[in-house]
Amino acid sequence: MNLPRRLRVYYLTAIFGVVFAVVGFSYNAWRLEVSEDNNNIRTAAFEVLILLAELEQLIYAAHYDKDLEEGNPRKGWIKVGLIVDLSNLISSDSRGQAEELKIAWNNNWRSIANNRTATNFLVQEIDSVRGEIKLTLKQLE
Repeated sequence: MNLPRRLRVYYLTAIFGVVFAVVGFSYNAWRLEVSEDNNNIRTAAFEVLILLAELEQLIYAAHYDKDLEEGNPRKGWIKVGLIVDLSNLISSDSRGQAEELKIAWNNNWRSIANNRTATNFLVQEIDSVRGEIKLTLKQLE
């Protein structure tokens, strides 16, 4: 084998190696970014699910137990605010459902202690947010 042909084979091998390394590195960087995004979404989703359960418990304490210490609407406002804030990290659909929950809370928080319809409506809104979050979690890569 002559020298020019050897050099050509060497150069092609080197070029192929560099291209392969760049493609591998690019894929790895992309995969790490997607994994990090998914991890952030999962963490926010689990926090929101906990907050939703706490809000539901607050509503039940206010309505059924007439316990305004455990069922304090001010605590509910804090939970609803956190749900809306964290839902921004999950998905646009989750954010929309959380905004609807906030509107429902705004319209019904005064009557949860005495109005079963308001209580049931708020629990349905909580279930809607919960369902959207579960759907988002199932769709993660």
